[in-house]
Amino acid sequence: MKRQLMVFVKQVPDTKNISGEAMTPEGTVNRSALPAIFNPEDLNALELGLQLKERYNFKVTVATMGPPNAAEVLRECLYRGADEAILITDRAFAGADTLATSYALSCCVKTVQNVDLILCGRQAIDGDTAQVGPQLAEKLKIPQIAYVEEVISISDKAIKAKRAIEGGYEVIESPLPALLTVIDANEPRSASAKGIMKFKKAKTRSELAKLLRDADYTDAQALADKESEMTAKNLWIHEWDAAKIQADVNRIGLKGSPTKVKKIENVVLKASKVVSIEPTEDGINGLIRELIEDHTLG
Repeated sequence: MKRQLMVFVKQVPDTKNISGEAMTPEGTVNRSALPAIFNPEDLNALELGLQLKERYNFKVTVATMGPPNAAEVLRECLYRGADEAILITDRAFAGADTLATSYALSCCVKTVQNVDLILCGRQAIDGDTAQVGPQLAEKLKIPQIAYVEEVISISDKAIKAKRAIEGGYEVIESPLPALLTVIDANEPRSASAKGIMKFKKAKTRSELAKLLRDADYTDAQALADKESEMTAKNLWIHEWDAAKIQADVNRIGLKGSPTKVKKIENVVLKASKVVSIEPTEDGINGLIRELIEDHTLG
């Protein structure tokens, strides 16, 4: 049986377009008001996972927690070479902070079982906390290596990785299972044309049910038959709710999130004064004198 590697990815709002109008009264992001993208460092984590699949013959399972349309980020993973995909979705997960999110993800890992290695992007651009990966490792009671640039080697019982530190890097060895948070130190591969042609047809149960309803097929047996057919063709994206992963409803979503946003403000930076510096020796010398006088330099 192949060894299991899980990569957690996230579909995030494009924060270049975020503003106070894109927030809900509860202080969470109104994701429907913003375009959704693949979280950048999660792409780096996926790329590392695919490299390890090629080197060590891992089975790569990708998972994300989000609304039903987050299935699109999972299809993007399948296009690139992931083997299996899981969408963790339930209205009860809405409004989760990092504590509630990491708890739900830990429940997912325990449901998958026998996972040897977990990869996460260092942080998501919609929160910039870098907390979910470490919190997930703590909840699973496994070691972690943060800021990973490269995996040097993996044996049956241990992993050796290179991680970034201030002013350089260090090499760390950890027992398995372990969790790595990955930084943008690799070049994520593009989706393959062959992968797109095959996995654009991959669906979750909710997506399949909607297609059947739109085609006037509402029979439960028709849904079950289609599900079996798509599973046989490896076109099935698992859709797990809170009950499936046996999550405590008091520890997920807003109910399980102690972090609350008190106030949101739009801050617009305006220049109070504009000074033009001539590109001459006298102009540069004058600028340096001013910087020294106001103690910016010196």
